[in-house]
Amino acid sequence: MTTLRTFIAIDLSAELRGRLGDLQDRLRGDLGGRCVRWVQPQGIHLTLKFLGDTSEKQVADVERALARAAASVAPFAISVGGVGCFPNTRRPRVVWVAVRDKGQMLARLHAAVERHVAPLGWPTDDRGFSPHLTLGRVAKGVSPTVEAAVGLMVESSVVEQIGVQRVTAVNLIASELRPAGAVYTTLVSVPLAEMAPA
Repeated sequence: MTTLRTFIAIDLSAELRGRLGDLQDRLRGDLGGRCVRWVQPQGIHLTLKFLGDTSEKQVADVERALARAAASVAPFAISVGGVGCFPNTRRPRVVWVAVRDKGQMLARLHAAVERHVAPLGWPTDDRGFSPHLTLGRVAKGVSPTVEAAVGLMVESSVVEQIGVQRVTAVNLIASELRPAGAVYTTLVSVPLAEMAPA
């Protein structure tokens, strides 16, 4: 039985990925050097839940769970803009762009995914949902001076709205780690409800 490394995510449009790539180029130019490992724009997703090891026979179960989750949420729009760091700009490990939506539909979709996937053996994440797009990860072993420079650069960067995208589906994606970077394959794409139930 083949085991896959999977996660549940919202796919981004080619236009939005292009704009994120432009932002990465700008930040890369401000930083110089190799202190941040930048994610390839085609590999940026809005992750709702990381599953990890998933057997091929579990894929159909996850698809059914996603169908139940998607049935309670109608299509909605997200806006992308503003940069930050996890855990913070004093000790940056991840450089990200914020994701927002006006009606809390994204939080509703995330909660529905958690609720319907948990019975399959993936416990609910109790850290709270902080929607973001990972642009890059600070390289391991960089000096405190370089770390501080990354945090300062992010703090001083003015990044207004990068783009808006309509969300119409939720996906189960497999990630295969290769030396040149991860390769992503969409296993399942489940459309959101045309009309959410009242």
